[in-house]
Amino acid sequence: MRLPTRRAWRRAALFGPLALLLALFLLTLPPAMPAPAMVKAAWRPTESWLYDRDGRLLESIRIDFTQRRLAWVPLDRMAPALPRAVIAAEDRRFATHGGVDWLALAGSIRDGLSGRRPRGASTITMQLAGFLAPELARPGARSLRQKARQMRAAMALERDWSKDDILEAYLNLAGFRGEAQGVMAASRQLFGKAPDRLSGDEALLLTALLPDPQAPPERVARRACAMKPADCPALTAIAARSLGTARRQRIDPGLAPHLARRLIDHAGMRVTTTLDGAIQRAAITALSRQLIGLGDQRARDGAVIVLDNATGDTLAYVGGVGGASTAAAVDGAGAPRQAGSTLKPFLYASAIERGYLTAGSILDDSPVQLDTASGLYVPQNYDRSFRGPVSARSALAASLNVPAVRTLLLVGVNAFRDRLWDLGYRGLTEDGDYYGFSLALGSAEVTLAEQANAFRALANAGRWSPARLRAEDRREASRPVISPAAAWITADILSDPGARAGTFGLDSALRLPFWAAVKTGTSKAMRDNWCVGFSSRYTVAVWVGNLEGDSMRAVSGTSGAAPVWREVMLELHRQAPPRPPRPADVETAVASPTGSSRRAPNISCAAPAQSARPARGPPARIASPVSGSIYALDPDIPGDRQRIRILVAGAVAGHRLVLDRRDIGPADAQPLVLPGPGAHRLQLRRPDGGVADQILFTVR
Repeated sequence: MRLPTRRAWRRAALFGPLALLLALFLLTLPPAMPAPAMVKAAWRPTESWLYDRDGRLLESIRIDFTQRRLAWVPLDRMAPALPRAVIAAEDRRFATHGGVDWLALAGSIRDGLSGRRPRGASTITMQLAGFLAPELARPGARSLRQKARQMRAAMALERDWSKDDILEAYLNLAGFRGEAQGVMAASRQLFGKAPDRLSGDEALLLTALLPDPQAPPERVARRACAMKPADCPALTAIAARSLGTARRQRIDPGLAPHLARRLIDHAGMRVTTTLDGAIQRAAITALSRQLIGLGDQRARDGAVIVLDNATGDTLAYVGGVGGASTAAAVDGAGAPRQAGSTLKPFLYASAIERGYLTAGSILDDSPVQLDTASGLYVPQNYDRSFRGPVSARSALAASLNVPAVRTLLLVGVNAFRDRLWDLGYRGLTEDGDYYGFSLALGSAEVTLAEQANAFRALANAGRWSPARLRAEDRREASRPVISPAAAWITADILSDPGARAGTFGLDSALRLPFWAAVKTGTSKAMRDNWCVGFSSRYTVAVWVGNLEGDSMRAVSGTSGAAPVWREVMLELHRQAPPRPPRPADVETAVASPTGSSRRAPNISCAAPAQSARPARGPPARIASPVSGSIYALDPDIPGDRQRIRILVAGAVAGHRLVLDRRDIGPADAQPLVLPGPGAHRLQLRRPDGGVADQILFTVR
């Protein structure tokens, strides 16, 4: 075996240390450190926030449940006592070292060699490097190589970052207590205030949390007392109050959780709404008080919406108040529910607008039976009694069902359904025949938000525009839906306490010390109770019921939603609002169909009511057969003799009938021979090829 030569030894002595240094350099190479701007840009709060129109916090929504991070806080928005305390406790030579405190490191090594407990030598910059690159400070994996990489990363940070940037990032990335990461989350969660409002003692307690965020309050207080012994009693009391098990989570006031879930879909959003915080609180208080009074055996849920008539701004949006609710997460203000009698004002407005009725017209409140595709329809009044001849004013104000159905026969189911669609009831996606005569009694499902804005149109002389929820939403121009005269007369009826006295009494919750129009409604089997009304300034809509769909017990229109409506209206109107001005084409006429004269507002003959729709005649539609009809073929009758007659209504000139995509002739075609068994679609098409109406029927 040949021994190494002297030259080889000299070469090894020369290059060996260099190779060792290179290996150490590569082994301790730290990960790349980001720039301060990149760290701030990558910061993602775990929550989003909802504010009222004046910038006051209404609600926060937690999106990420791994940690709780709020907004990034600049150093100049923190109380000066906090960074001073952190530097004094964690890194006394922070202002002078270059990322590594070599004196503290030497002292730690000396303590270790002498058998004493070594002091911590990690600087603020080294800890920040661990936050930015978690592999540098992984618990349970501390090693000399890991420590060396962390030190080199800290020195790299000191070269590229300013001291203020380092301290700011450290305080925003540090963990403090529980899930709280960053000074904003810690300050809000523990003390209920922003970081710039922290006291000196509170800053000391936050600093004392840094070495062990989950330490018991007594141990945290001892650390804080060591930093400022003179304030020890106060520090101990604050620690017990803020860090104990009984501490409160004071992150937000929790005023609009349902609206927050509706408008917020990702973390970090800041949504400014049109809500007024004071009105929102008043609506919550009124609804909570009423539900407590009713008791959970009668009604568990409710919702309130308040609109500004002039602007369409939503001033209050209460989707529920929790309490005894078994479906507290469901938004009661946006959930479709049966409308009950709350749709009647728009039916009567349509009849008045078309000249079919006046407020003094007499309607027959007596038993009636109507043929429908599913059999006889026999409407009943709420109290199952009949009053005989009644005026339209009394019929609407007292919410009588049979006169409403008779009025629907005048207006037409499809025309009424179209009017409701124009008023924003977007849940009515079927044609009128689908709903039938029960549409007059509110068999369709609507939301409280739709109800509020539709009644707002009555308050605005028949003009409709979308309501606004966000401050950034554009205000759209209103469009006419109901004539001003018909809207005014309908509102006048709804504001008449004498006209509704027969059903509600003279001194019910519906009567206010100022002018207000209001309508209540109760759905089938007492599942929903509504009260929607308006003054010249505000519209208030209230729903009370059970979100799970079970019936209420002993709750009526005036004992369920009406007390909430009354309380909110009184809170809104500290001064009496003015009455709406009477339109020029409304006159007071004398009606005496039964021999007794009665003065009632009517649309002047000299200035007839103008429909909000263009003057184009009634819409073309298929009147018969009705959608859903079922026909049975008779085997004893020849097939070409089994026919049905097709009836159309409205302006159908130029229209054609199409059966299962096959043109069968003009709209006034001869009776149709029944097609073969199965489901069939019959369409009425306009001259341009568009579908004016269609029905489905079945042959067996």
